[in-house]
Amino acid sequence: MDDLAGFLRLRRSRIDPASVGIPTDRHRRVEGLRREEIAHLSGVSVDYYVRLEQGRATQPSEQVLDALARVLDLDETERDHLCRLAGQRRRTTKAVSGRIRPELLRMLDLVADAAALIMNHRMDVLAGNHLAELLYGRPLQGMNTARHIFLEETDLYAGWEQCTLDVVGHLRLAAGKYPDDPRLASLIGELAMGSERFRRLWARADVRARAHGPKTYQHPLVGLLELHQENFSLPSESGMELLVLSATPGSPSADGLRLLASYTANERFGTEQS
Repeated sequence: MDDLAGFLRLRRSRIDPASVGIPTDRHRRVEGLRREEIAHLSGVSVDYYVRLEQGRATQPSEQVLDALARVLDLDETERDHLCRLAGQRRRTTKAVSGRIRPELLRMLDLVADAAALIMNHRMDVLAGNHLAELLYGRPLQGMNTARHIFLEETDLYAGWEQCTLDVVGHLRLAAGKYPDDPRLASLIGELAMGSERFRRLWARADVRARAHGPKTYQHPLVGLLELHQENFSLPSESGMELLVLSATPGSPSADGLRLLASYTANERFGTEQS
């Protein structure tokens, strides 16, 4: 229950007392809500809540978790994460093998005017189409997008700060779903060792599900690309998602993608043709 205890402490410290009707004054020294305030608002005893934050309580019920999620102002993704940390409705999930069905590979090749790639819960790129390799300017085999964003190619991401928030939130969520994945734990440790921003964001305990939305790139060959990302969960493939990055038809970014697609394999990876 140590992860649950840490999550509760962090989220409690981030609740504005005024937002739940508790008056504050200059003498208040506690950041966020006090333990007894969380307990009263959630309808549980102070002693039980203290034991939850100390990792000494028995498995909390779904009703208690619902009440805590309400008081802590958790969204649906964060509430699911809270339940997993508490051992509620936990599903046994096996790590992704990395093997992609031939049918999925054929589907990637059918996406001609957008970058398309398949990732697992660790954000390893398992496969991608031609335009995805052109977008990232490197072979996709062996690429991890979390490592790429934090440790390798930060200049590519015009919205880098938002990207880092999304990545850390996703990895925090994945760590709750796959607590026994040693490769995921190793990746998180590597990012923490190599990036001060990752360490700061990880300490906030935010959780996020990867979702659709704008993604902006400053590409060295074609300039600014304002794209839209759609995420499609692959339910028969544990932890895998299909990501499609497209541009609005007729926009400068659509022209940029067409220009990018015209580059040869040598040009796309920064080598000269003989």
